[in-house]
Amino acid sequence: MKHLKTLLLATALCIGTVSFTQAQSKVAHINTQELIAAMPEAKAAQTQLETLGKTYETDIKASITEYQNTAKQYDAEASTKTDEENQKRGLELQEKQQRIQQFRADAQKDLAKKEAELFKPIQEKAMKAINDVAKAQGFQYVLDRATLIVAEGKDILADVKKQLGI
Repeated sequence: MKHLKTLLLATALCIGTVSFTQAQSKVAHINTQELIAAMPEAKAAQTQLETLGKTYETDIKASITEYQNTAKQYDAEASTKTDEENQKRGLELQEKQQRIQQFRADAQKDLAKKEAELFKPIQEKAMKAINDVAKAQGFQYVLDRATLIVAEGKDILADVKKQLGI
């Protein structure tokens, strides 16, 4: 009877150990932001965004300068104009200011849309390379390094860069 209990306990421990080792997964990590930043396509996209941003910035500055010049002119001429004309000019200046603010908001939206459009294929390419490397090396999970507190798994950044040729 005593041998039977010992045998059952030993069997239970063996089964538990086998189940535990099979339940453990191979986990790796990667810094996807660093990977994408290293990709030549991302650098080209960033340059394109910066150029577009500078164009918008130049247009906004020109509109602001025009608004300021008009405001100075209206202030200088205010004493020679009637109250009705001054009110009309004030409304005109408010409309110009609103158009500048609207253009600024539209430019920001356009830049965000362009960024998403440019970076989507880059992110997809990076994710495919990460998946390919993970499968080739037998990893079941790949976590983003940016959100990890402790990283004891393998960092596959170098392997994915090699896969992408960068």
